[in-house]
Amino acid sequence: MTPTGPLSGIRVLDLTSVLFGPYAAQMLGDWGADVIKVEPPAGDTWRYTGVFRNRGMSGQFMAVNRNKRSLALDLKHPDGKAALAKLIPTVDALVTNVRPAAMARLGFGYAACAKLNPRLIYAAATGFGQDGPWAARPAFDEIIQAASGLASSIGSDEEPEFVPSLIGDKICAMAMVGAVSAALFRRERSGQGQMVEVPMLETIAGFNSIEMLGGHAFDPPIGPTGYKRMKNRRPVQTKDGWLTMLPYSGDNWCAFFEAVGRPELIEELGVRDPVLRSQNIDKVYDRMSEIGPTRTTAEWEELLLRLDVPHTAFARLTEIGEQPHLAAVALFADIDHPTEGRIRQARPATKFSESPAGIHRMAPRLGEHSREVLREAGLSDAEIQAAVDSKAVGVAS
Repeated sequence: MTPTGPLSGIRVLDLTSVLFGPYAAQMLGDWGADVIKVEPPAGDTWRYTGVFRNRGMSGQFMAVNRNKRSLALDLKHPDGKAALAKLIPTVDALVTNVRPAAMARLGFGYAACAKLNPRLIYAAATGFGQDGPWAARPAFDEIIQAASGLASSIGSDEEPEFVPSLIGDKICAMAMVGAVSAALFRRERSGQGQMVEVPMLETIAGFNSIEMLGGHAFDPPIGPTGYKRMKNRRPVQTKDGWLTMLPYSGDNWCAFFEAVGRPELIEELGVRDPVLRSQNIDKVYDRMSEIGPTRTTAEWEELLLRLDVPHTAFARLTEIGEQPHLAAVALFADIDHPTEGRIRQARPATKFSESPAGIHRMAPRLGEHSREVLREAGLSDAEIQAAVDSKAVGVAS
């Protein structure tokens, strides 16, 4: 299938592994870019993480490496380096989460790549900003959750907790997609390439600070950190299941308490006034917990829909494809992979009216496209075979 997304015609070198970089590069591919995933001969370690039918093709790997071609290169081998140097002038962007010092030692730091291709957008996914004292440190999601204050806000200063998702990697991947797209847009106007850096710690600390600085958003502080409602919100147990409901405005709250026969709570909890409501939010949720078991989930949904109160029943992860809205919009698709059989993935969620994003290529086997990509870079079949024989280039068996 020919890519139709808004980045169709853009070519990207993806020198990333695990989650942050690969997820960003996949989104660029979903949006139409031709993404070439450059992997070491052993492959991206994410290939071997999680459940798989065939070794090296885990579900987690396939979830962030579709719409890519795989080129296996040993960048410590002279022939591998030479092949990458041939590719750099042919691409619009290079995305890497190899630490900058290591990229420079390999001979592919920003300065060296910019000499090969002055129009190149060189995007570095880093753990910590390269202008800070932690520039050389390695980083993973839990390191960033801890250092950014996110784990403290999820738990507490006394007992921090991790979000049970690799949320730091995924948020930063989205930031990377925006940054690369913006840099490409500027290049179209100026003709100049540039280096883009997306540091995880700074990105997640800023993300978390929006509501979690609380009173410390002022200097000097005028109150504690945190956002009280976040600590008190919780699922509401119904007569037969679970629901979350959020009367949001004062009118919403008044209509809700009138409808459930508890009008006295309007004054008791001060729900008309957003400041009082916020101060009493723990008591509000306590009352919601008392009221919830008086109706079934379906009865609550009928009432809340009539009152125009935001709400939803909880979706089980095992049944996420059957969640009513997601099923109606066909977010999850069952796809035939040429080697891995039937797989399930979420399609690109972003919609473009004139240049639709889509899935046009399944996640590749390691080195599946090595010969194809190197031919496009101008290497002869004899040169490619010599590089394969020297183990500088890997090809799928």
